[in-house]
Amino acid sequence: MAEAVATRMPKPPSATKKWVYLFHEGNAQMRDLLGGKGAGLAEMTKAGLPVPPGFTITTEACNAYFASGQRLPDGLWDQTIAALRTVEQDAGKRLGDAANPLLVSVRSGAKFSMPGMMDTVLNLGLNDATRAGLEQQTSNPRFAWDAYRRFIQMFGRIVMGVDGEKFEHALEVMKKKVRAKEDTDLTSEQLQKLVAEFKKIVQRDTKRQFPSDVNEQLRLAIEAVFKSWFGRRAHDYREVNKIPHDLGTACSIVTMVFGNMGADSGTGVAFTRDPNTGEKKVYGEYLLNAQGEDVVAGIRTPKKLDELEKDMPDVYQQFLEIAQRLEQHYRDVQDLEFTIERRKLYMLQTRSAKRTAKAAVKIAVDFVGETLIEKKEALRRVEPAQVDQLLLPRFDEKAIEKARKEGRYLGKGLNASPGAAMGRAVFEADRAVEMKGKGELVVLVRPETSPDDFHGMVAATGILTSRGGSTSHAAVVARGLGLPCVVGMGELDVDLKKRVMRVGGKTLKEGDTIAIDGTTGEVFAGALPTMPADFEKERDLHQLLSWADETRTLGVWVNADTPGECVRARRFGAEGVGLARTEHMFREAERLPYVQAMILAADETERRKHLKKLLPFQQKDFREIFDVMNGLPVVIRLIDPPLHEFLRELDIKELAKITGLSPAKARAHVETRRAQLEEENPMLGLRGCRLLLVFPEILEMQIRAILGAAADVMKKGVNAKPEIMMPLVGTMGELERLHKQVYEVAAAVEKERQMKIPFKFGTMIEIPRACVIADQIAMSAEFFSFGTNDLTQTVLGISRDDAQKSFLTRYVEEKIIAADPFQVLDREGVGAMVRMGVERGRKTRADLKVGICGEHGGDPSSIEFFHQAGLTYVSPSTFRVPSARLAAAQAALAHGGSRDK
Repeated sequence: MAEAVATRMPKPPSATKKWVYLFHEGNAQMRDLLGGKGAGLAEMTKAGLPVPPGFTITTEACNAYFASGQRLPDGLWDQTIAALRTVEQDAGKRLGDAANPLLVSVRSGAKFSMPGMMDTVLNLGLNDATRAGLEQQTSNPRFAWDAYRRFIQMFGRIVMGVDGEKFEHALEVMKKKVRAKEDTDLTSEQLQKLVAEFKKIVQRDTKRQFPSDVNEQLRLAIEAVFKSWFGRRAHDYREVNKIPHDLGTACSIVTMVFGNMGADSGTGVAFTRDPNTGEKKVYGEYLLNAQGEDVVAGIRTPKKLDELEKDMPDVYQQFLEIAQRLEQHYRDVQDLEFTIERRKLYMLQTRSAKRTAKAAVKIAVDFVGETLIEKKEALRRVEPAQVDQLLLPRFDEKAIEKARKEGRYLGKGLNASPGAAMGRAVFEADRAVEMKGKGELVVLVRPETSPDDFHGMVAATGILTSRGGSTSHAAVVARGLGLPCVVGMGELDVDLKKRVMRVGGKTLKEGDTIAIDGTTGEVFAGALPTMPADFEKERDLHQLLSWADETRTLGVWVNADTPGECVRARRFGAEGVGLARTEHMFREAERLPYVQAMILAADETERRKHLKKLLPFQQKDFREIFDVMNGLPVVIRLIDPPLHEFLRELDIKELAKITGLSPAKARAHVETRRAQLEEENPMLGLRGCRLLLVFPEILEMQIRAILGAAADVMKKGVNAKPEIMMPLVGTMGELERLHKQVYEVAAAVEKERQMKIPFKFGTMIEIPRACVIADQIAMSAEFFSFGTNDLTQTVLGISRDDAQKSFLTRYVEEKIIAADPFQVLDREGVGAMVRMGVERGRKTRADLKVGICGEHGGDPSSIEFFHQAGLTYVSPSTFRVPSARLAAAQAALAHGGSRDK
């Protein structure tokens, strides 16, 4: 991967370029150059906070490294050594000095936070001589040997490519041999033996000795950090989070401070607010006598940060003050790493914290109330996808109680990331990906996760671990991905070799279904039914969306076919129905046989007979929808799909009864008619307006149902606003004939009802020719609605279902195209046709109302385009209405415009 990308990198700049910045030379605004970690360390240094001395090698150096064929660019090493000399002077120690050794960490850090996805090396600078010096310097032989074994283990795995399981196995063998429960129970003599064993593992695996030259260690570690930018987990993370691959990572070299020097030392991770709930309370964990990876990896169960007040009250108070100061400074919740060395606090990281959807919304709203940010900034800080996550289903409480009685309750861990997840238990990341590829839902179960598991975490619906805390790798990544996660389920025994999990006297094997509740931390065997989230109780979300409504210019309507969907959509804030599909109403069980009988009819007279039976059903549907949408527009698309689609599901007895045929003859008649209607390419065949023109009696029945329903509810005082939409129009001949027929039927209905029934006449724009002649179409049509699903098919010349099954996924994976065009609008092709349609239509009719009712109506990127193109509204599916409101507001903030109220 690195070589492939290197060919796209720029040529290396000249040797005079500045590649290295000491911490005091940087600031928070230099994220592009110093990465988030380097910029954070620089800003904290600038603010006078306790930060160990260090420097950062820039992201430009990483890019130049790959552009040079994985060679450090000219001048970089000289600048690194010069910066190191300054750090040595500040620290009063020297790298490689046996009498007074300086140790450093070599840390990755890109512009955008990628927690755990790239590599870091701790305790660099140790060899036999400096270990002895460290022991003499600290008068702590156990600490020196522990630091040395950690360094060999980390350097061997990350830099030299040794399988980390070999080190872990040797460690477990030693602990078992001496009956040590924790790593901290090992004595200095035992650690000394472990160091010797680790060196042998490196020698056997790499055919070379572990490097003792500290400068060689530093150079190799810097290169390893650069290379980790294109490691699989980092690449996968950027793919999921839409982070560009050409940014590169910075590399910070930081003086080591030690949390593993005894009971007066420790290390921890904290957030300035609860990243699960958004509660205004410092939230975190720490371990005494430990180094940073112990907390993140979940190797030991950490303490809650509150307990630090008892262990070290002065340090705890100092940390709270620094946390508050950093949050106020950055005006955002911060993710902090710290180390305590002999009761002295050091800050090792500050960055914007990953948070759950619920926390993101609460924090944004609370920050406005605390006057830290303005409403506009609050709207920018919440992602539309996070709004979608808040509306995900949760487990049914009655079903949970039933599962308990049935003995399916397995236990409880820490509720690390909220939500309900069900799936087959899998114990390996690769297996999770494999099973997802087969259409299976999976829950990834591990003792603890590591960055190498990221691709499996993305494939899973939820994550369960037996070890780790709420700041462990699994917890942090799950929150970033919006996945339910339960960690630290202590009674859970995960046997990776046998692919089983044991808990509470039960054994579940790979493939068994489990359910995890990331909100409560509870775990169950088997499936559990879910129930919808309670939107009404999300007060912070309602507040945020009210600000969105004040800001956006795009209307947000909804695609809804039933009264129930309309009720839900109005609660979600929909301002109209942008698409009611009449064919969905045809498919309901009580009316489908009449539709089929109509299709089987030998002539128009017989068709009208069956359509007359359908009329009351359609009219009732529309009455109920108008009732719910009282005062709001309802766009009703007349029948669109080809007729053969209605012949797939058969109730032969009912069909025989309606048609007067025997069941055998009815079935034979269906097969004959299906063969007659079969087409080579039904998407481009007899469907949409073509169907209405060939069988005008269908159009007549539907117009009578729509306007009759409107008349019925208007008599009760309901303000019905029907908008009748023609599908698949491509020529003026079609539109003019349809316009004439609609208004003839409307006149007849108004005469029969003896009342005026207001309605609008419009059309779908879903084939390229309609965009080209939009100026002509607008002479008859009072509104347009872009059907971007079909427009994408006809512009790109591909069938959606066939393409997604055969080649479209591969196109996206291999970067032949940037995204699936049925999920994210193709701006250059389909978008150009949309712009043409809008501009030409409004040349004829300046007040032309233009909407979009395809799947793209709920995609944030596509919504941004529709805002720029000047559309009147977007119409997504019901559950995407709230997120579309936010996305529309973000588009207005990015590109200008405010909403008239």
